[in-house]
Amino acid sequence: MSGARRSRIHGRRWPLWRTGVFLLGCAAIVGALLSPIDALAHDLFSVHMVQHMLLVAVAAPLILLGAPIRPVLRGMPRSWRRWIVRPIARNAAVRAALHLLRHPLVAGALYVAGLYAWHVPLLYDAALADELVHVLEHLWFMVTALLFWSCVIDPEPFRSRLPYPARIFYLLLAGAGQNTILGGLLAFSTRLLYRSYEGRPERYGLDAVLDQRIGGAIMWVPGDLIFLAAASASFFLWLAEEERVQIRREKREK
Repeated sequence: MSGARRSRIHGRRWPLWRTGVFLLGCAAIVGALLSPIDALAHDLFSVHMVQHMLLVAVAAPLILLGAPIRPVLRGMPRSWRRWIVRPIARNAAVRAALHLLRHPLVAGALYVAGLYAWHVPLLYDAALADELVHVLEHLWFMVTALLFWSCVIDPEPFRSRLPYPARIFYLLLAGAGQNTILGGLLAFSTRLLYRSYEGRPERYGLDAVLDQRIGGAIMWVPGDLIFLAAASASFFLWLAEEERVQIRREKREK
C-alpha cells in the first residue's frame, strides 16, 4: 500500500481502483486455494472447475489490471531495488526470456496447450493423486494465464504488443473459443473421464458423470462470458483510441 501511495501513473496519483482490483484478484486466489473450495475440489469436478476458472479467468486479469509492478517496486527497500531488482531487470537473458514469453503466439500457445494437457485424464488424475503435481498444475495455470492476459491488458509499466482489433480476435480465439470446445466436450460427455472422481460426487447427491457435465458447463458459459466481456472492453477501448487519433488529426489540420 505504501508503494501505491508513492507511485504515479501518467503524472497523476496512483488510481485507487487499481489497488481495489488487485486486492480482488488476490482474494480470488485465496478463495480458490485457501477456502473450502480447495477441499471440495478433490471430491467434485464441478468445484475443481470453479477453482481453475477463479485462477485463470478472474484472478489473473484482475491482478494485471491492478498493475502491481510499480507499487511493489516503490514499496521495496531501496537496497533491494539496487542490489536485487535492478540487476535482474537489466540482465539481457531475463529481458529476452520475458520478451519471448510475452509474445502473443507463445503466451497463447502455452495457455491453450496447458488448458488441454491438464485435462487429459492421465495428468488430471495424477494432479488429484499427488499434491506436488497438483501444486504444479495450479502454478502452470496461474503463470500462463498471467502471460496470456498480459497480451490484452497493458500491465504498467509494460505494454501489450497487440493493437485493439487483434486483442479482440485473440480473446475470442484463444480464450472463449477454447473454453467452448473443451467445456462443450465435457458438458456433453456420456462417460466418466476422470476415475479419481468415481464414487465421490455421490456423497453430495450427484452422479459423477452429471458432476463432470456441470464442470464443463461452468468452463463453457461463465468462462466464455468473461472472455467476451474482455473482448467487448477491447472493442470500446479501440473506439476511444480511434476517436483520440481523429481529434489529434483534426487539430493538426487546423
